[in-house]
Amino acid sequence: MASLSLVHPEVAQSLALALVASSNAPALLLDGDLRLIAASTSFRRAFGFTSADLRGVRLFDLGEGEWNAPRLRSLLAKAVAGHKQIEPCEMDLDRDGLPGRRLGLQVQKLDYDGVGIRLLLSVNDLTQTRLSEALSDARLRDKTIQLQELQHRIANSLQIIASVLMLNARKEHSDDTRRQLYDAHSRVMSVAALQRQLAASGLAEVELRAYLVDLCQSIAASMIDDPARLSLTVSADDSIATADISMALGLIVTELVINALKHAFPDGRRGAISVDFRSSLSGWTLSVQDDGIGSVEDPAVARAPETGLGANIVQALARQIKARVELTNPRVGTLVSVIHAEVQ
Repeated sequence: MASLSLVHPEVAQSLALALVASSNAPALLLDGDLRLIAASTSFRRAFGFTSADLRGVRLFDLGEGEWNAPRLRSLLAKAVAGHKQIEPCEMDLDRDGLPGRRLGLQVQKLDYDGVGIRLLLSVNDLTQTRLSEALSDARLRDKTIQLQELQHRIANSLQIIASVLMLNARKEHSDDTRRQLYDAHSRVMSVAALQRQLAASGLAEVELRAYLVDLCQSIAASMIDDPARLSLTVSADDSIATADISMALGLIVTELVINALKHAFPDGRRGAISVDFRSSLSGWTLSVQDDGIGSVEDPAVARAPETGLGANIVQALARQIKARVELTNPRVGTLVSVIHAEVQ
């Protein structure tokens, strides 16, 4: 509230009129009954009024009553009541035959003795600003939709490639070639599962639990003939990761699960494979564990992460996301952990 109580009332009135008249922004000087005392030239030009249109008129009677808006009424009522802090507001000005406009409104009560209530109303045309913001938001939504559609198409294309690989694997007579096709199928499905999660979220981040569950279900469907003999389960916390990290984790899980399915359960042995992901303030750990024969029982089988194509892939992916690979021989089976420690 601007105080002019030490200024002579007539001088104060003259100062207020001069302030409005010299304003580059649209402004009005109102009395306590919300009648116009003065209007800036910029207000008259901006809204198509003449001096005669504004002389002694109540604000809410201007034009065809378009200024009689609830938000403006509330703003001015607070000022008349003497509220010390009045937040600016916005309103839509709709006039017949003219484009709508978005206005920013700010009011200040001028406090001086002997004259009565005087309100200074500043009006800022925000129409172009709000239109530009709406256009930017619309463009962003369009890009988001296009990205989601692209991710859907990529996921569908990967599904087709995976189906072709699976079909060829089933027709292949060579056991070695068939295993390689199955492996390729699982790797493609790892990428497809990530694309599905990205498309579903609409974001560049992935919920790891849903992603790993989807991925392992795909691997199990293609590589486990008898779910009653072998099981593949996933447990994870509520961690979210970027697309790059998720891709690396998915490929690591794929390689480790394939390795376990190939070597941990020979001769129709029953067993289980579990995938787990946990994060904390100190970092995160991805682990793949099986209760198979273990690397010690069959030293001829290269199951350690230091050897073999799949193991090289795991090591390379771990380095890419600044993690290390640890192999543990528990009492039963094998445990491979990929550990990332946050730098303190």
